[in-house]
Amino acid sequence: MNHVLIFCYMAALLSACEKLPNQRLSSGELQKIVFSINRERIEKDKYFASSESPLSDTLKIKFRGLDYYVFDSTYVFYAKLNKYDKPRELDMVTSKGKIKHYIEYGYFEFDLHGRQKLNAYRPKPAIEGHADYLFVPFKDSTNGNETYSAGRYIELTLHETTDDYILDFNSAYNPWCAYSDNYNCPYPPKENHLPISVYAGEKKFDLKAH
Repeated sequence: MNHVLIFCYMAALLSACEKLPNQRLSSGELQKIVFSINRERIEKDKYFASSESPLSDTLKIKFRGLDYYVFDSTYVFYAKLNKYDKPRELDMVTSKGKIKHYIEYGYFEFDLHGRQKLNAYRPKPAIEGHADYLFVPFKDSTNGNETYSAGRYIELTLHETTDDYILDFNSAYNPWCAYSDNYNCPYPPKENHLPISVYAGEKKFDLKAH
């Protein structure tokens, strides 16, 4: 009987170890993030209505703002960037059928309906003036229904002194090619296709509604 109890205890312990401990942010930290997200969304709407907008003149006249999920702290994680010992080069196919070059720099793991993993990339060559740019493109089960069919992007700033990041899916946004065919956007590679639904961030842009 004791052996059975020990076996059950060890099985439970191993199961717990497999689940990532998502450390939640404090209410103060979340308030700062919500404030920043709301401010960015207001500024983005202003930009889309401006002369520099990716929208055509016809769409700009009808533009009434982008559509987002309501902020949800469930989709905010403390996550460690696990850097690859030997980062490989990766070619991403774009919406124009071209190739953009990236370095598979590291990956994040987080617990959202099970253990999930997303790779983070650095462009090659680096973007001028943005040497600390970290790119996290992804797809999920909402694509094509509630969100843009080709996937969405998260952008981060590479840290110099720590590998700890805040991975916030509320900041996920559509690539510019969701609004115009004039742009050349990389598609998220298959390794960054999440088998779950991410109800956070920017929703798809409905051309018929604008």
